[in-house]
Amino acid sequence: MSASSANQLISISPDELRFTFELDKQTFCDLKVVNNTESYVAFKVKTTSPKKYFVRPNTGVIQPWDSCIIRVTLQAQHEYPPDMQCKDKFLLQSTVVNPNTDVDELPPDTFSKESGNTIEELKLRVAYISPNSPQGSSEDDASKNSSQKLDASSSQALQLLKEERDAAARQTRQLQQELDMLKRRRSRSDPGFSVTFAAFVGVIGILLGFLLKLIFSSPSTE
Repeated sequence: MSASSANQLISISPDELRFTFELDKQTFCDLKVVNNTESYVAFKVKTTSPKKYFVRPNTGVIQPWDSCIIRVTLQAQHEYPPDMQCKDKFLLQSTVVNPNTDVDELPPDTFSKESGNTIEELKLRVAYISPNSPQGSSEDDASKNSSQKLDASSSQALQLLKEERDAAARQTRQLQQELDMLKRRRSRSDPGFSVTFAAFVGVIGILLGFLLKLIFSSPSTE
């Protein structure tokens, strides 16, 4: 929706500045300003709370039938406003200037009525939106939620790998203890090395090597 009924020189959309309000976090709103004339039109943005907002560009010149984007950034706030209501207001002034005028060439009194220039004014209200409301949802929020789900999934996968690694380590220690026990029994019995014992030791060695490889190849969870 654009506001142009009270202004012939320019139209602007949206007709209200809407900010998704979160504590200690910057947020912004983009305004599209359209020149509806065959003239060069200069504009200037003013606000009742200049310390809370960062406006770029706050002054500019739009060529005939052209447009520009104004980004208004709400600085990080440390407390919620009462009832999430905002009383801040913005004023967009516009006036016709000479053709091919650059913004750096605008006289200091361009937007002063005392200069004799015809100044048109458009007032804009400010609305704060909770991030949990439907209006507060956006592609950025969806991306953030998706990223959080991926992080949770990754954490679960790493936890499972850690548990598997710990279980393999326990099995490795158990096999090592059994192998040591068999060696001690063999040393106390017949010094002859039976084929059955050799085969058993070989199998344990293979399993031990496999489990050690599994342990050291698992990704670190730290």
